[in-house]
Amino acid sequence: MSLLSLAPEQSESLLRLIEASVQVSRRYQFYLWTQGDLQRLMQHKLASCGAYDIGMRELAFDVLNSVVVPPELIAALSDGHSPVMTYLLTEWGKSRQQACWIDLTDFATMDAVAAGLCDIGYRCLLTHGASRPGRPNDMESFFVFGLPGAKPDDQSAYALNIMMPYLHATYLRVHTTEREMAGPGRAGRGGFSEPPGRARSAVSITEREREILRWVRDGKSNQAIADELNISALTVKNHIQKILRKLTAANRAQAVAKAMSMNLFGAGQESASSTPVVQWTA
Repeated sequence: MSLLSLAPEQSESLLRLIEASVQVSRRYQFYLWTQGDLQRLMQHKLASCGAYDIGMRELAFDVLNSVVVPPELIAALSDGHSPVMTYLLTEWGKSRQQACWIDLTDFATMDAVAAGLCDIGYRCLLTHGASRPGRPNDMESFFVFGLPGAKPDDQSAYALNIMMPYLHATYLRVHTTEREMAGPGRAGRGGFSEPPGRARSAVSITEREREILRWVRDGKSNQAIADELNISALTVKNHIQKILRKLTAANRAQAVAKAMSMNLFGAGQESASSTPVVQWTA
């Protein structure tokens, strides 16, 4: 019997996560859900989330990251057939269906993507998945979580084991909803859609505010944005406050989530990758 247990505050976080999960049906809602109490259970800055896609007949992955990651690494983490994802799936398969930390150090000597992840601090990744009962090779979902500089710890793995049924059910619901909204022929890899009826003109965001939102999405601080735009940090703060009011957002992460859902960044602004990518800082 495991000697590990959740601290009282972690148990409260878990309860709030479970209660909130039933309201999550869209991709941007899923991102916000993972940035709250889930961070108190297992902190991460990078997540690759895969769900079985009936049209593709394989896992379709989506990458969410709250710090900037090179696009070639994002592309590999969103491709279930890439060497690094194949390695992670294979190594997790040896864990007897339990959450486990996977060290990329050895594999990095053979794979450029793994080496790139190690170079930016993602040497150890926390993984877990769900397969069909009695059919361990038929995966229904798979999750990879990373935090720069993280070292394997049993507590995070224990928390992920407890959280996995809710994570699995919530993400599959999101994947199904987005697939249905994408319509015939548009679902599958990169098929997550934006809410219908939302247009860029729905909210009066100026070009300067849109520019600042992009820097916020990329994880820049007020001072860093000010340096980029050659304005004061106070001016940046005022712009962000106006953006929050216009989008009725409670914080920076929610503002970027809403901007994405309303297509305020415009086509082609999110990523050069075929899979939607989020680079947000809460």
